Amino acid sequence: MEKFIDQLVSSESGFDEALRKLVADRSPGKNIEVTKIVDEIIESVRVEGDPALLRYTNEFDHRQLTSPQQLAISVAGEKKKLEGPLLDSLERSFKRITAFHQKQKEHSWEFTDDLGIVLGQKVTPLDSVGIYVPGGTASYPSSVFMNAIPAMVAGVPEIVMVVPSPGGVISEAVLGAAEMCGINMVFSIGGAQAVAALAFGTETVPKVDKIVGPGNMFVAEAKRKLYGAVGVDMVAGPSEIVILCDGTTRADWVAMDLMAQAEHDENAQAILITTEKSFLKDVEKELSVLVEEQPRSEIILKSLRNNGALIQARDLGEAFEIINYIAPEHLELSMQNPREHLPRIKHAGAIFLGKYTPESFGDYCAGPNHVLPTSGSARFASPLGVYDFQKRTSIIECNAENALVMGSVAFNIANAEGLTAHARSALMRKNPK
Repeated sequence: MEKFIDQLVSSESGFDEALRKLVADRSPGKNIEVTKIVDEIIESVRVEGDPALLRYTNEFDHRQLTSPQQLAISVAGEKKKLEGPLLDSLERSFKRITAFHQKQKEHSWEFTDDLGIVLGQKVTPLDSVGIYVPGGTASYPSSVFMNAIPAMVAGVPEIVMVVPSPGGVISEAVLGAAEMCGINMVFSIGGAQAVAALAFGTETVPKVDKIVGPGNMFVAEAKRKLYGAVGVDMVAGPSEIVILCDGTTRADWVAMDLMAQAEHDENAQAILITTEKSFLKDVEKELSVLVEEQPRSEIILKSLRNNGALIQARDLGEAFEIINYIAPEHLELSMQNPREHLPRIKHAGAIFLGKYTPESFGDYCAGPNHVLPTSGSARFASPLGVYDFQKRTSIIECNAENALVMGSVAFNIANAEGLTAHARSALMRKNPK
């Protein structure tokens, strides 16, 4: 059998270095040529606006548009074009994702401390957001839901969607999902030019406060470059999964879960960790058989060869150490009694408990967001959520009496920092006359 995925054994010499190389910096934006192209596109859109947007759309999406107004798309009535199992599934998914994100909504609060000072936090939604949805002949209504629903729940009044349309083709499912989310501004643009248009605004595309959503390396680089001029959710790298299995799950199930991640693109990463050597062999055998049945087998094979691994750990303790080192985007605990091991996980974007909970449920319909931290950023970042579309403003209110106390405290600290105007300002409140 041809070897098409690396096997690593933690007890063998060189394992630590092999693991380090396996998960070494996988973040986007390292391609000099991509950076150069993105810089040029951003500057052109910033200076020219609509003409640049139209030019790049015609060039990259092979269209022949003559007016920027042709970029706008109406989604009214698109839901009616969907029918049968797909419509039913989208409606159920919409309800589940909405219900989950409603639990995340933050609210304003205030309290009065022991000095009588009123302190609080005012929570308000962003004024506008832009969501980027991959498009063309591919259909990603789930990306619409995962990016638009938390913004909708947060109370964002203006949601602008951009979706590339190579050859003028856009998925009806994507447009139907947009209508379900109440999005009334949709533009058929993609790539770095779409990100730049949302960041700066053009005569046709409104400027937004934050841009969210997945995209290719050009989209990721544009978001990186424009952060500061506009907010962004994250600069996502290739998708990834780690599956920890104790050998009690069917090998073909595990193999298919690995391939489900690998089929995203050849840069995706799929890793299996187990303590059972025989189980590794069973999974590898299933991979070699099942991959031949997949329409995207070429992509899967490249992904597994370049980035995949089957890892044999000494014991579960070591397996969890490896997981926390990797800090994967997706983690399946495909094992008996998975919940009892939950406290051992420190770093992961989303955790799927038990053999009956494949990562694909999270992609489409479980409820939690599928926009997750990648490339080890789960060590410090969280999934996209309602909190990404709300901002918090502090509230402080003193009266003449408690200002005396605050005046002394602020005066002393300001003097220690050498900021005399600060100290004088504080002292004036302490001695109002």
